[in-house]
Order: sequence, then structure tokens, then C-alpha cells
Amino acid sequence: MTNLLTRKKDKVDELAASAGHSLAQQAIRRMARSPVAIVGAVITGLFLLLAIFAPLLAPKDPYERYLQGEVVLGSGIIPGPRDGFPLGVDDFGRDLLSRLLVGAQQTLLVGVMATLIGLAIGMVIGGLAGAFGGWVDTVLMRLVDVMLSIPSLLLAISVAALAAKPNQWTVIIAVAMVSVPIFARLLRGTMLAQRGSDHVLAATSLGVKRHTIVLRHMLPNSLGPVIVQATLTLATSIIEAAALSFLGLGDPDPSRAEWGLMLGKAAKQFLDIRPELAFYPAIAIIIVALGFTLLGESMREALDPKNRR
Repeated sequence: MTNLLTRKKDKVDELAASAGHSLAQQAIRRMARSPVAIVGAVITGLFLLLAIFAPLLAPKDPYERYLQGEVVLGSGIIPGPRDGFPLGVDDFGRDLLSRLLVGAQQTLLVGVMATLIGLAIGMVIGGLAGAFGGWVDTVLMRLVDVMLSIPSLLLAISVAALAAKPNQWTVIIAVAMVSVPIFARLLRGTMLAQRGSDHVLAATSLGVKRHTIVLRHMLPNSLGPVIVQATLTLATSIIEAAALSFLGLGDPDPSRAEWGLMLGKAAKQFLDIRPELAFYPAIAIIIVALGFTLLGESMREALDPKNRR
């Protein structure tokens, strides 16, 4: 009984101490105490720093064919690690370590652009549906239901296959379309919940215009879950871009240093000769996707009202 009262007292003291902090500050405090959030933040931070400073960190030119004369694909000869080339070279004799480092930048570009495009389109659809309701909501949500009824990878493949000349933007748009219905549904649901909240009803009773209520009251208070979902979507965007490249629907430019493209080519052509060419980008993709997933899940738990009780 004493232990129970002590725990309740500690909980009340914790709530009283946090009364003067905003929701974001409280979420950051909880994430700072979570080992999962710390690990996710460290992985994500290292990846961002690596992507930003990749051209400076790369020991060699990632596009220079240093050891092309020693590559004999017909005989299955691709030079492995040696002095000056810690991870060896690829099928064109280019330094693999430098290409992995620069590939982080391209992978970040694909993931961020795909997420931002999907977020923008999804917010427009979800925002209109949540703001107007009625037939607008019905029409837009039926469109979203059609997109959700198609498996995500199949939808991405269908969009990518429509391009006459595949390139990097084909992959970005294809991956972005997969996340559109997710953002649309999420924003629409949170905005509908906001429509019945006290502050929205008070603004309506005071005669505030509808567009002002939507833009100043409903939309800002509905963005929290969407931002968290965007963090999680970054991980899936990187994985789906790699899947498209593996299936041959990605960027056909063999000179581009991008993890998904490197993985797709190596896994299909050189897995028996030099499996490291596929293992290194695969491991990099898995670690980065894990980092974004851990960070996103931690943010979701930190912002969950149930965890603040």
C-alpha cells in the first residue's frame, strides 16, 4: 500500500513539474530518457552528417575508374580490399568506399524528396477532406481508398513502369505516390477530430471565418501525427527506392552512386563473384531505415497523450 501511494505521489509531482512546459518540451524530455530514441537519433544524425559532408569525407573520386584494367568480368575477377581501397572496387574499378559515402547523399535526396512530395499531396487531399467534409470528403476518400487497396510496392512499380525513360525522378515520384494516401488519411482523421474540439466550437460561435478556423486552429493542431509519420515514411521511402532499383525500374544510370542502385545491380549481377558489393549497401540501407524507424516510433510514443497520464 505504501509503495502504491509513493508511486502515485511521484507521478503527481512529475505532472506538477511538467505543467509549465509545452507539449514539444515534454516530448523532448521523454525522448531524452528513452534508449530507443537515443539510438535512433544517433543513427539518424550520423547519417545526415555523412550525407552532408560525403564529398569531403570520400577518400577518392567515386566516379574515377582507378582499377578498371584489373576487372575481368568474364573470369569473375573484381579486385577486393587493398592499400588505398579498403573495401575494394566495383565492376568499373571505382572505389567502393567513396561510392558508399557519396551514395548516402543520393539516398537521402531520394528519401527526403519522395517524403516531401508525398506529404505535400497527402496534406492537400487530407486537408480539403477534413476542412470541407460532405461530398468533398467522400470523393477524395474514395480516391484514397482505391490507392490503399493496391499494395504499396505494386503501386510504386505501376507508377515507375509508366515512365518512358526511367530516371532518378521516376523513383522519387513512384515512392511518393505510395505515401500520399497514408498522409491524406492521417491528416483528415486528425482534422475531423479537431472539428469537435472546444476551441474550434468557440471560434465558430464567435463568428470566425471558416478558412481562418481551418488554417489557424484545425490544421496547426493536426500536424503533430503527420510529422511523426513523415519520419517513419523516410525509412520506407529508402527501402522502396532500393526495391525499385533491384527490380530494374530505378535510375538506369550506372555511374550514379546511390545505395538502392548499387544494391540492385550488385545483387543481380555480382552476388556470386563479389557478394560484398551487395552486402555493403544493403547493410547501410538497413541501418539507416532502422534509425528513422526507432526515432519515429519514439516520437509517436512521446507525443501520445496516454503516456502523459
